[in-house]
Amino acid sequence: MPGFKTHSGSAAVLDRDHVDTDQIIPKQFLKKIDKAGYGEFLFFDWRYHSNGEENENFELNSPETKEASILVTGNNFGCGSSREHAPWALKDYGFQVIIAESFADIFFNNCVKNGILPIRLSKDEIKNLQKEKSGNLIRTLRVDLKQQQVENEKGEVFHFEFDPYWKKMLLNGWDEISVTLQQEDFIKKYEDERIVN
Repeated sequence: MPGFKTHSGSAAVLDRDHVDTDQIIPKQFLKKIDKAGYGEFLFFDWRYHSNGEENENFELNSPETKEASILVTGNNFGCGSSREHAPWALKDYGFQVIIAESFADIFFNNCVKNGILPIRLSKDEIKNLQKEKSGNLIRTLRVDLKQQQVENEKGEVFHFEFDPYWKKMLLNGWDEISVTLQQEDFIKKYEDERIVN
């Protein structure tokens, strides 16, 4: 997957805590086995009424948020079941960065493995980011993984912590398979020395 270094874009604000994976991608849409096509089902039960019409009161249905590539949300995002379909749906919808007060651990790891940058900021820092919003949109945020910072339009900078292992993986666009394949010559040598035909 492409490496993640910096990203600038608008941010949709979903000011809710404890958003679980069944809300991110409801269970009835988990039948596909590839990663593509899940974006249309993201937050399905919130985005649509039971008659299939769009819920105009849902934050991500406002016209200004539909092109957002960053999601700013609350505490414990991605809790619930460990379905990897949740980051698939977020990525397919167009989100490249998620900023939250905290994440469920498995969801956090699944995001990184799928090229989404999950950023933890404090509650006060998220409130400061939201001061720049109009409706449910923050017009511009700039994210720099190498410097581990988020910058708003005013030039205010918010630093975040990030595990060095996952940082290296994201910067280089690596997953566990690609890291393993970097040792392919050693693996082949080991096999050649020990495997008897």
